[in-house]
Amino acid sequence: MNTPMKLPPEQLAALLQLTSPSLPIGGYSYSQGLESAIELGLVHNERTAGQWIADQLEHVLGYGEAPLWVGLYNAFQNDDESTIHQLNDWFMASRETQEMRQETQQMGWSLLQLAESLEWCSPQSLDSMKKLDPACFPCVHAGLIEAQGIGAQAGLTAYLFSWLENQVMAAMKSVPLGQMSGQRMIERLRETLARVGELAHHRAAEVPLRLYNFAPQFAIVAARHETQYSRLFRS
Repeated sequence: MNTPMKLPPEQLAALLQLTSPSLPIGGYSYSQGLESAIELGLVHNERTAGQWIADQLEHVLGYGEAPLWVGLYNAFQNDDESTIHQLNDWFMASRETQEMRQETQQMGWSLLQLAESLEWCSPQSLDSMKKLDPACFPCVHAGLIEAQGIGAQAGLTAYLFSWLENQVMAAMKSVPLGQMSGQRMIERLRETLARVGELAHHRAAEVPLRLYNFAPQFAIVAARHETQYSRLFRS
C-alpha cells in the first residue's frame, strides 16, 4: 500500500469535490460526541482535543468504519449487492446513539440526492444505492468513489481526512481553539491517518471481513449529548 497514488486531473478534481467541506450534505453540523466530551471536561485544550480525535481515528474508525469503507468499495466494484446490503446494515446497527444513526442516514441521503442531481454515477449504480433503506454515509461515499473510477486507497484517504478535518473544526468552535491549533492537530495526525488507512486495507482483505467498534465509554459520552443543555452540533 506504499505505492504512489496517481490520479488524472479530472479524477483528482472529482475526489476533492466529494470530500470538500462545502459539499452540501451537513457534515459540519455534527461533532460525533466531541461536543459532549468538551461539556464533560474530557476535552479542554489542544492536547486533549488532539488525543480525543486520535483515539477515535485509530480505535473506532480504524477497526470499523475504515475497513468497512474498503469492503463496500470492493463490493460496488464487483456488483455484489448482497455484500453491499450486509455491510450497510452492519454499519447502521453499529450506530449506538440515535443522533449518530440520524447523522449517517441524513448525510447518506443528502449525498445520494446530490449524486443524482449532478449525475455522478450510472443509473444502475444509483438504483443499487437507492435500494438501501436507509443508505449509510460511508456506503454512498464508497459507491460514488468507485463510480468515478477513483482507486480505493485515494478514496479512503480522502474520506478519513474529511472526517479528521471536520473533527478539528468542531474542536476549534467548541473548546474553543485557534486556527494554528487546528493545523497543528492535523499535522500531527497525518501519519496516524495514513497508518489507519493502510491497516484498513489489510483488514478488508481478510475473509471473513472482521469489523468491530467496541468503544463503550465513547458510546456513553456520545449518548449524553442528546440531553446536553446547550449544543452547537447535532451529535
